[in-house]
Amino acid sequence: MKSLFERLRARRLASTFIVLATISAAILAGSFAAHGVRGQESQNSSTDATPLRVVSSPVPPNEFDKIAQQVGPAVVNINTQTLPKQSANSKHFQRRMHPDQQNPGGDDGDDDDQGQGPDNFQDFFNRFFGGQMPDQGDDGGQVRESLGSGFIVDPKGYIVTNFHVIEKADKIYVKLATDPDTQDFGRPARVIGADKATDLAVIKIDASSALPVVKLGNSDETRVGDWVEAIGSPFALAQTVTAGIISAKNRTIEPGAPGQFQHFIQTDAAINPGNSGGPLLNMNGDVIGVNTAIYTQSAGYQGIGFAMPSNTVADVYNDLISPSHKVVRGSIGIQFRQGLSSAVNRVYGFKNGVLVQEVQPGGPADKAGLKPGDIITQIDGRDVKDGDDLVNDIASRHPGSSIRLGYMRDGRQQDATVTIGDRDKVFADLNNPQPNPDQEQQGDAGQEKLGITVHDVSPQTASKLKTPGVIIQSVRTGSFADLQGLQPGWVITRINKQPTGSRDQFLAVVSKLKTGDDVVFEVMDPRNPQSGINYIGGTLQ
Repeated sequence: MKSLFERLRARRLASTFIVLATISAAILAGSFAAHGVRGQESQNSSTDATPLRVVSSPVPPNEFDKIAQQVGPAVVNINTQTLPKQSANSKHFQRRMHPDQQNPGGDDGDDDDQGQGPDNFQDFFNRFFGGQMPDQGDDGGQVRESLGSGFIVDPKGYIVTNFHVIEKADKIYVKLATDPDTQDFGRPARVIGADKATDLAVIKIDASSALPVVKLGNSDETRVGDWVEAIGSPFALAQTVTAGIISAKNRTIEPGAPGQFQHFIQTDAAINPGNSGGPLLNMNGDVIGVNTAIYTQSAGYQGIGFAMPSNTVADVYNDLISPSHKVVRGSIGIQFRQGLSSAVNRVYGFKNGVLVQEVQPGGPADKAGLKPGDIITQIDGRDVKDGDDLVNDIASRHPGSSIRLGYMRDGRQQDATVTIGDRDKVFADLNNPQPNPDQEQQGDAGQEKLGITVHDVSPQTASKLKTPGVIIQSVRTGSFADLQGLQPGWVITRINKQPTGSRDQFLAVVSKLKTGDDVVFEVMDPRNPQSGINYIGGTLQ
């Protein structure tokens, strides 16, 4: 038998062999793993790969490329500064720069008014997008800067841009495409003339040699669907080129007097803050518009932009470089409402023409005998289509010239000779309307058929309006009056041409109305009597 010592020795040797075997297996496994990695490396060898080379494959230049090369040197970057002394007015700039801060406001009464009413879209229109630098505070202690674009139209240094780009600016700088990037602002510029009605301006820089210029095309020849190209400085990125098509023509984006001289080309070419004042070009490289406004809910591009047509630009430019440096427009001193309900047309018996809402006291139309309620149907024997037609014709005439107006009054055709006046002078007093402090809102009825309560106006209100009527105290939600847009505080002077100067007269007229009748209200706002009569109507259901 083995001794105890031998048995212990055998066990120790067996344990040693087990440990050695385990170590050997681990070494072998590591060896195999290492062999596998080295094998993979061998399989992934790139010694047979061919290096990439850039080949010469010139693409023939397209029309967009040609236009950018041709017109780009004449497109400029415009920087402006407003000094601290005008910081109180800089809030006006800020309000116009951002659509979510805009105050839609009412009519400014500048000319033959196409009516007032709600401007719900204006919150989403970012016309005044000069692309100002980040807000530098409202404490009035810092300089404010803004950015826009423009284009050279005369080799002597005359530049077209938007009025809102240089509005309120104390200093204006222009940077050419050839100026070095290290140049902070650019060359100083001065304002030659500006026209707020079309949002256009002409500025000038000194030039030691002839500058590159653009050519103006005929915007009347453009068609919806035509390709267009925009060049400008969005977000301070100079010489940015975008392309799109003409989406629509003759767009008016502001109701009433502010928009009556602004009939835009709509495009989906990308334009953003800083593009303002830059050119919109056709495929011949001709300028057919000045990029002016965008429709946006985010203060950025959303595919709807607006450009002032080149034909308008040419007319305004020629006036602004004249000795007077202003645009002189004719006017006959009336206000009217555009886009009346068809019910108004039927009740007043006309299809085409302009229903006079207010006649400016002492103005040309007043002197010729025209009155509110007259329907202008002809100018010098030519039929008047609508308010735009009337305004465009009269505005283009020289003050002091005469026209023959045909109009209807109480269903009878009449005519009068009217001497054209200067629009700015005729409507000078309308820029400062005086609000009526009388806010009496007594009430009475018309609930059953119209959904309103009314009462006789106070003597003070009647004297302000210079015409009798009943004042609206309340309007029932969903009623006929509510659907037509009548508002508490307005005064109804007539319904379907029948006087409503008292509660009894109002009730007598309303009692005769029945379902299916056309109902036209003649209303005035006693808080702004100079706004005149509004004609609001619909068919009673």
